[in-house]
Amino acid sequence: MKNNPQDNWDILKDAAWKAREQAYAPYSGFKVGAAVETASGRIYGGCNIENVSYGLCNCAERTAMFQAVANGERVLKRIVVCADTPEPVAPCGACRQVMQELGPQMEVLLVNREGKQIFTTVAELLPYSFQDFPQSEESDKGDM
Repeated sequence: MKNNPQDNWDILKDAAWKAREQAYAPYSGFKVGAAVETASGRIYGGCNIENVSYGLCNCAERTAMFQAVANGERVLKRIVVCADTPEPVAPCGACRQVMQELGPQMEVLLVNREGKQIFTTVAELLPYSFQDFPQSEESDKGDM
């Protein structure tokens, strides 16, 4: 069952907005922040980091999750993603797959500057994740 998104999310939202201030977005100007809370209660922030070769960019969500894992955290509880957009911004497909891998039970709160919010879960964001597909016997043998 989902918690109320107003239940103690303020600290995590503040951390996401603070992380957004560090975004490196000289090409798009589109700054995103994220903050993830772990089972230990620690919060790790992340921002998007662009590169002139767009394929080498990293999103705020992955930056925050990778920071947590790099600091020894293995259970990610919830994440906030923020942007200064008309509507809350949703994670890209790559971020959704990483969320599924590192925090499949995470609660997700998407927010914008005006206070609009979308409260969801990783399962709702990625209902048929890569890990959810059953493997056939043929795939176990390496057959295609």
